[in-house]
Amino acid sequence: MTISRRSFMTHVGAGLLVTSSAATALQQDITSIPGFDDKKATVDESQIWQQKFDRQIKMGLVGFGMCQFGTSFTLQDHPNVDVVAVSDIIPDRCAAMAKAARCEKTYPSLEEMVKDDSIEAIFVATDAPSHARHCLEVMKHGKHVATAVPATWGNLEEADMLYEMVKKTGLTYMMFETSAFHEDLHIMRQIYHAGGFGKLIYTEGEYFHIMPTPLDSYKGWRIGLPPQYYATHSNAYYIVVTGGSFTEVSCNGNRSRFHHFKPENNVYKNPFSSEIALFRTSEGGSARMAVGWDVIIGGETGRVSGEKGMFWQGSGGHGTPSGSYAPDVYSLGRAEVEELRKMVNGLNLKRPPLPPTVAAADKGYHGGSHGPLGHEFVMAILENRKPLVDIAMSLNMTVAGIVAHQSAMKDGELLKIPQYTF
Repeated sequence: MTISRRSFMTHVGAGLLVTSSAATALQQDITSIPGFDDKKATVDESQIWQQKFDRQIKMGLVGFGMCQFGTSFTLQDHPNVDVVAVSDIIPDRCAAMAKAARCEKTYPSLEEMVKDDSIEAIFVATDAPSHARHCLEVMKHGKHVATAVPATWGNLEEADMLYEMVKKTGLTYMMFETSAFHEDLHIMRQIYHAGGFGKLIYTEGEYFHIMPTPLDSYKGWRIGLPPQYYATHSNAYYIVVTGGSFTEVSCNGNRSRFHHFKPENNVYKNPFSSEIALFRTSEGGSARMAVGWDVIIGGETGRVSGEKGMFWQGSGGHGTPSGSYAPDVYSLGRAEVEELRKMVNGLNLKRPPLPPTVAAADKGYHGGSHGPLGHEFVMAILENRKPLVDIAMSLNMTVAGIVAHQSAMKDGELLKIPQYTF
C-alpha cells in the first residue's frame, strides 16, 4: 500500500488524540533557570481528592538556596505532613525558610537535624554535590528521604552506596525529577504502559539552558558544571516513560565559548558546555539525550516513537510547544490503527487530583510538577510502596549522565552503563 505525504498527514491529523502544552517563560524575580513557568498542574477535575489517611508525617526540610526548593514542592501544605523543622547553613536563608514553611524549629545543618528522633522523613534540597552524602546520612538515622536532582554528583561509588542503603534499610527514597510529572511525559507513560507505543524505537530528550555566566551556587558548584551531570530532566523522557534504562553510551561534547567552561576555570576540568549523548536502551532501541548550557533555545522536552505509535512535539523554547499521539499508519492495518485510537481515547491521561491545600499553594513550577512530586512522596510513605521515581529509576537517570560525560571526555568512546533494578 502506497501512502502519499498528503494522505499520511490526513491519517496523522485524525490521530491527534492528546494535546499537551508547557510554557517555559522565566520569572526573573525568582531565578533564571528554565522551568519556573508558573504553570499549575492540570489534573483530573472529574475526580475529587479524598483523604485516605489521618496520620501526619513528621517531616524536615533542608535547603533554601537560589531556587528555594526546600518549600517549593508544597510539602508544608500537604494535609498528611507536619513540617516540624527546617534547616539551612546560611542563617538568613534558614529564617526565610522557616517563615515560608510556617515552622518555628530550625537547625543549623542537616547533620544536626537528623539527630531529632521526632522527624520521620526529610526532603534534601541542598547543593547537588552533597545530595548523595546527605541522603545517606538521613537514612543512617532511620528516616525516609526525598532529594532534589540529581541523585549523585559525578560519583559512581556514591551511587552504589545509595542503592545498597535503600535495599538494606527498606526506607522510602525518592528523587524529585520534575520531568516525571510534566503533562506530556505523564501522557507518554500512560500510553506506553497501555501498549499504545509498543517497543520504543527512538526517543529524544532535551534540557537546554543558556548559561554564559555561572548561576549563584554554594561553593560555586555550578561553575563549569558538566552538562550530563544534570541529565535527569532529559533522560526521564525514556527512563520514566518506560521504567527501562540505558545500557551503553557514546557522547559528543561541544567545547565552550564561555569563560567558566574552560577546563582551567572550573574544578571539574570540564571543557564542554553542551553534551549530546547517544544511548542504547534496555529495549534495544536508540535515544538521543541532550543537555546544553550554550544552546540559545531553552526548555525541558522530549519525544518518543515506537513500533505502534508516536508522541511528537515542538522543540521547546519559550513558546508553548504541543504534543500529540498518532498511531503508525505506515505499517499497521486500518483495524489496528482504529483500535489504538480507541484505546488511547479511553485512557485517563490527566494527572491525578491533588489535595486542595496543595493545589492552592502550588506555584506551577516545572510544568506543574512540584505539587504532584511532593504528593507522590507522601503517599508512597503512607501506603508503604515504592514511589514513582524510586532508587533504581533515580540512579538509572543519573548514572547514565555521569558515564555519558566520561564518554565525552574520551572523544565519544562507547561505554557500558551500570544497571540498577529494585
